[in-house]
Amino acid sequence: MVFEKREKLRDFMKAKIIFFLATCFLLFASPIFSQKTKTLLADGDKAFADKDYFSAAGYYNKAIMQDSSDIVVQYKYADASRLNFDYDIAEHWYTKVFKKDAQGKLYPECSFWLATLKKSKGNYKDAKKMFDKYAKKNKKKKDNYFVKKALQEVAACDFAQLLMASPDKTVSIFHLDSTVNSKVSEYAPIQVDSLLYFSSLRDGKDRDKKNSVNYNKIYTAIQNDSVKWQKAVELDSLFNRSGIHNANTAFNADFTKVYITRCVPKNAMEFNCDIYSTEYKNGHWGTLQKLPAEINAKGATNTQPAIGYLGEEEVLFFASDRSGGQGKMDIWYSKVNKDGSYGKATNAGKKVNSIDDEITPYYCKPCQELFYSSTWHKGLGGFDIFKSEYKNDELGEPKNLGLPFNSNLNDIYFSINSKRTEAFISSNRIGSFFEEKESCCNDIYMIKLPKIDEPPKKVDSTKVFVTQMKLLVPLTLYFHNDEPDKKTLAITTPKNYKKTYEDYSAMRELYKKEYSKGAKDADLERAIGDIDNLFDDSVDAGMQDLEKFAQLLKKVLADKEKVTITMKGFCSPLASTDYNVNLAKRRISSLRNYFREYENGIFVKYIDNKNPDEGSITFFDEDIGELKARPNVSDDYYDTKNSIYNPVAALERKIQIIAISTFSDNRE
Repeated sequence: MVFEKREKLRDFMKAKIIFFLATCFLLFASPIFSQKTKTLLADGDKAFADKDYFSAAGYYNKAIMQDSSDIVVQYKYADASRLNFDYDIAEHWYTKVFKKDAQGKLYPECSFWLATLKKSKGNYKDAKKMFDKYAKKNKKKKDNYFVKKALQEVAACDFAQLLMASPDKTVSIFHLDSTVNSKVSEYAPIQVDSLLYFSSLRDGKDRDKKNSVNYNKIYTAIQNDSVKWQKAVELDSLFNRSGIHNANTAFNADFTKVYITRCVPKNAMEFNCDIYSTEYKNGHWGTLQKLPAEINAKGATNTQPAIGYLGEEEVLFFASDRSGGQGKMDIWYSKVNKDGSYGKATNAGKKVNSIDDEITPYYCKPCQELFYSSTWHKGLGGFDIFKSEYKNDELGEPKNLGLPFNSNLNDIYFSINSKRTEAFISSNRIGSFFEEKESCCNDIYMIKLPKIDEPPKKVDSTKVFVTQMKLLVPLTLYFHNDEPDKKTLAITTPKNYKKTYEDYSAMRELYKKEYSKGAKDADLERAIGDIDNLFDDSVDAGMQDLEKFAQLLKKVLADKEKVTITMKGFCSPLASTDYNVNLAKRRISSLRNYFREYENGIFVKYIDNKNPDEGSITFFDEDIGELKARPNVSDDYYDTKNSIYNPVAALERKIQIIAISTFSDNRE
C-alpha cells in the first residue's frame, strides 16, 4: 500500500511538472511564434510587392506552417501560389477561404480566382457556376474589371465545352523532345526552311542574380526529319548580348532583315522591352539597332515583333502596353516605309484587342490572317490562340483555333513555317517538361498541317447545335416540396415548368428564414449562404440551361433534325413510394407542357411528327420513385426545416433530361 501511494504521488508530481513546463513553453513560445509569423508575412508581402511570387509563396508557406487556420495567411498563400503557377496549392487554400468567408465580405475576389483555377483544370461547369455567381453578386459594380471578366468567362465556359467536344482531327500535334525543350521555358518558335529559331532560359552561365533567373537567349535547332531534331545551339553574341534578355526572332519576307526583343527586368515578373533590328549585307548580319520611338514608345514595354502585310503595305506587328490602347498588352502595327523608316503605331482595334492581354502576333500573308494570343476572347483557359482575317481594310472578329492548338492552360507564339507544312506554338500545357511545378514552364510543340490545296472543312451548324445541347445534359430542374399540385395522385398537371420555377424562385427568402431558424452568428451566415447557393447554383442555373436547350432545339428542328429527349423523375423520401412515382410523373408532365407552350407553341408541330422531311421531337420517360435519404435530411413531415427547406433535401426534388439523341447520331 505504501509503495502504491508513493508511485501515485510520484506520477502526480510528474504530471504537475509536465503541465507546468508545457504551460511555461506556451506562455513564452506563443509570442515567439507570433513574432516569427509576423516577420514571415512581412517578408512575404515585400516579395509579393516586388512580384517575386516564388519567394512570397515560400514565406507564406512557412507562415502557414505556424498557423494553418489563419484566413489572412491562407489567402496570401493562395494568391502567391496562383501567380507562381502552383495551381493545386492555390486551389486548396482558396477553397478553405471560400468556405470560411462564404459571403465574400473579407475576400470578395476569392470566388473569382477559384473559378479561374477550375477553368484552368478544364472543370468548365463548376467554373461557370462560380463566375456566374460572382457576376450576379457584384452586378452593381458593372464597370469593375472582375465583373466584366466574370461575365465574359460565363460565356467562355460554355464555348470551351463545345471546343472540347469538337477537336480539329485534321491536324496532329507533337511535343518536341529534349534536343529542343528543357525543364525551363522555351518559346517564340519560328522556322525558316529546316532551321528553327526559338528563345530559352536554359543558360545558367549568364544569370540575373538579383531576380534569381537565367537570362533569355536565342537558340537554333535543325530539323532532321518529320519529328527529330539536332541538339539546339545558342546564337552568337551579335544576337545574344550578355547581361540582358534576348528573345523573339522575326524576319522580313526575303529574310534580309531580322528583328529581336531585348528586355531589362523591372522586378521578378515584369520587364521593360524594346525592339531591335539589323540587315543582312555583304554576307553577314550587322549590329542590332534599337528601333525609333514610333515602335519603342518611351516608358512602355514593346516586344514580340512580326512582319505582316495589310493589303500591299508591309507592316511591323508587335505587342505593347503603351497608352492609347484598349487595356494591358495590345497588338499594334506600324507601316514599314520603303526607306526603312516606320509610320506612326496604330492599335489593331477593338475586335482584336480587349481590356485584357493580347500578345505574340504572327501574320500569315497567304492566309491574310493575323494570329495572336489573348486572355479575354472566349477560350479554353489562360492564353488561347486566335486569328483575325484582314478583309475590307480591317481585321475581323477573333476566331479560336480550338484543339489541339489550344489547351486549358497558356498557348502562345503561334507561327507557320516557310513551307506552310507545320505550325509551332509554345505552351505550358500538361505534358510540358518541368523541374518542380507541373505548369511552370512553356515548351515548344509542332503541329502537322493539312495540305494547303485541301479545301477547308465545311462547318455543320446543325451538328454544332446538337453538340451544344448534349453538353447541357444531364439538365437538372428543381421543384418546391410536393409541386406541382399538392396532395394528389394525378400523373399529369396543367402547370408549365417555367411557372413552377418562377413560384419556387420567389421563395428564396422564405427558405432562408425557415432553414436558419435557431442559428446565430457564423452558423446563421452559413445557413443563408447555403440557401443562396441552392438557388444560384441549382434552381436558377437549371432554368437558364433549359432556356438555352430550348433555343438550340428550335434551331436543330428548323434544320429538319429528329430529336429524342429522355426524361427522368426523382423525389425526396417524404411520402410513400406510390405517391412519389405519381409526383415524378407530374413533374415530367410540367416539363412536357413547357415544351408545348414554348414561344406560343412553336414545338407543337414537331412533337411525334411522322413526316420524314421535317424535324420531330420524341419524348421518352423513365419513372423513378423515392431516393435514398441522405444524412441530416429528415423524412418527418412536421420537421419542415430539415425535410423541406434543407438544401440537401431540396436537391432531391428534381427531374432531369438525361439523354438526347438525334437522327444524325444514328447516321454516324
